[in-house]
Amino acid sequence: MLLSLHIENVAIIRSLDIDFSSGFTALTGETGAGKSILIDSIHFLMGGRAERDLIRRGADSASVSGLFGDLLPTVASKLSELGAQPDEDGTLLIERRFHADSRSSARINGRAVNLSLLREVAAMLISIHGQNDNHLLLQRKNYLSILDSYASVEPLLRDYRTVYEHLIENRNEIAALKRDEGEKLRECEMLRYQISDIESAHIKLGEEDALLTEKAKIRNMEKIFKQADFAYRALKGSEKGSAYYLILRASDALQKLSDILPSGGKAAELLESSLSGIEAAAEIAAEMSADCVDAPEKRLDEIEERLDIITKMRRKYGADEAAILSFLKNARERLELLETADARIEELQKQQKDLLQKADAAADQLHQKRAAAAKELSCNVCSVLSFLDMPKVKFEVSVARNQDDFPFTANGADTVLFLVSANPGEPLGDLSHIASGGELSRIMLALKSAITDKDGIPTVIYDEVDTGVSGKTARKVGIQLKRSAESIQVLCVTHSAQIASLADCHSLIHKEEVAGRNETQVRVLDRQGRIDELARILGGISVTEAQYKAAEDLMVYSD
Repeated sequence: MLLSLHIENVAIIRSLDIDFSSGFTALTGETGAGKSILIDSIHFLMGGRAERDLIRRGADSASVSGLFGDLLPTVASKLSELGAQPDEDGTLLIERRFHADSRSSARINGRAVNLSLLREVAAMLISIHGQNDNHLLLQRKNYLSILDSYASVEPLLRDYRTVYEHLIENRNEIAALKRDEGEKLRECEMLRYQISDIESAHIKLGEEDALLTEKAKIRNMEKIFKQADFAYRALKGSEKGSAYYLILRASDALQKLSDILPSGGKAAELLESSLSGIEAAAEIAAEMSADCVDAPEKRLDEIEERLDIITKMRRKYGADEAAILSFLKNARERLELLETADARIEELQKQQKDLLQKADAAADQLHQKRAAAAKELSCNVCSVLSFLDMPKVKFEVSVARNQDDFPFTANGADTVLFLVSANPGEPLGDLSHIASGGELSRIMLALKSAITDKDGIPTVIYDEVDTGVSGKTARKVGIQLKRSAESIQVLCVTHSAQIASLADCHSLIHKEEVAGRNETQVRVLDRQGRIDELARILGGISVTEAQYKAAEDLMVYSD
């Protein structure tokens, strides 16, 4: 459950710490005191979208942190699987901060986490039901997900979706292969042309770079030949005037002095050691001059022609030789696929029969579980509605297999409807067309009560669940919340004295002026404080003795 909440610089909240207890907690206060800000802060903590106006004026950032504890073993186990292991004392601290430059950060037990993980973890800890959630019942598309939450079909749905994804891939491939025959022929002709065009060019990896290097060499051939030939002759090519010949003679001369002067021998050795380098350099120079082609202009024309072909290929098929060859490979594969399409279609159709059988079996398992859960949910909702002063209302969750030629969707092959008959003798009709605002509030509360008994979420927050109800019915709504709070933590923002008086704990949300600015504060009320607040809710501009007496009576009956 939610043990405590710390909020800093959110709207008119400067700094606020709230401790929560188990059971049923009511949160009341004047309009504008900050009740919605409190709910928005919890939404933000759970990974909700943040806007710039969330940050209190004059602050650089806003932050919310929540401490959770007393977690059921099943919840703690699921959290551990996500990498959100509770501390040794069984608590989990979630923190989120939003900066003025729109950056946000989140931490779980001090470890930085991404927003998707934060949302997944928070969804196991808190469920918020706001008055806007009643509109979910006005949209048929939401009925299936509501039923699935109750039925706990996640494992079956995962198995079904694996088959469904393969089936859709199969159908898409068949559809692609069965395209218009004329379009298929046109694509084949285009592919054959492209393949022939590239093959005739005889593209080779690295060829363009090699040609550009050779081109640069040929354009400087006269200079290369002149300098290389001179270097060869100077080094070794001249019979008596070359460096090799002169150094060799000098080495012989110094060697003859070695008997007289030891240094002569050393000098001779140094000269001899340089001869191998001179000889090697001479050979390189000879090769450089020998590489010069006899007809450079002709070779240049050949190179330019070849470069022009490569450039045209690059312009049509890719940025370089590798991209062109990759295009060729893909074109060959695509052409082969099109030319063998009939055989491939036959193979895919055989696979499709098997996939359809598997999808139908998996969808049937989903249907059976949903149908059983629908009966149970219908019964539970009707029971709660009867208690909430709707004894004549009939509510039914209808689950029917789709009858289309292709009945499968990503969520199975079922259509789910919420049907209601608000008055005796009236036939069941679509809930979205029949229910009033007050009826929607009570139906949603009944659904929420049934689902929370199943999903294991330890904390449920109701934001103004009393919309559209009052008097005795509001009292019964409060009793239903108190019943739910026997197994989970229930927090309820309410304007109803009948509901608030039933809470195990009652906190007042109010504004105080501090240093010339309003700040939201929260105060846990004692018994007298609760009576004063209930009287305020019951009263008008001023509170009368009768209203105080009514507030006291509500507390007595609640006790």
